[in-house]
Amino acid sequence: MDTGLAFIERSRTYLRNDYLPKIRVAVKTLSTEDIWWRPNDFSNSIGNLILHLAGNVRQWVVSGIGGAQDVRRRQMEFDAREGLQADQLLAHLEDALEEVDETLSLLSEDELASKRVIQGMEVSVLDALYHVVEHFSTHTGQIIYISKLRSARELGFWEVKNGKAIPRW
Repeated sequence: MDTGLAFIERSRTYLRNDYLPKIRVAVKTLSTEDIWWRPNDFSNSIGNLILHLAGNVRQWVVSGIGGAQDVRRRQMEFDAREGLQADQLLAHLEDALEEVDETLSLLSEDELASKRVIQGMEVSVLDALYHVVEHFSTHTGQIIYISKLRSARELGFWEVKNGKAIPRW
């Protein structure tokens, strides 16, 4: 497999088969109150972060890379203080990632060097995709941390057998 195609495929795998399952585990046992809890007005809740991730991947990949209309209302992602429950938030994020995966499945290696304007910045498709993956990873870590903080439990992502870490998702 060519390097560019491997990069696209690995990005798809991180988003749908690594980060999303971890977010599901982190959120599934939390109360709605815990999902919308924030330590102060300058911090985000898990609910805000999930709304933000869905908005970000749609804007950067579906719209920015794929050419769909950009309908994002970014500030609303952060202004929400209550609303959707865990299953609704997860469905919203899963829907966004399905759109992203479909867009990326059509992306060719040659397109990685092409330029797009996203959030007013000219970036290559490769840069846009790299940004989306690292951005998603950062917020996945925040969601996991808040979940552990609110639930006081281990999330059990890994099982160690014979000295090898085996993912449980």
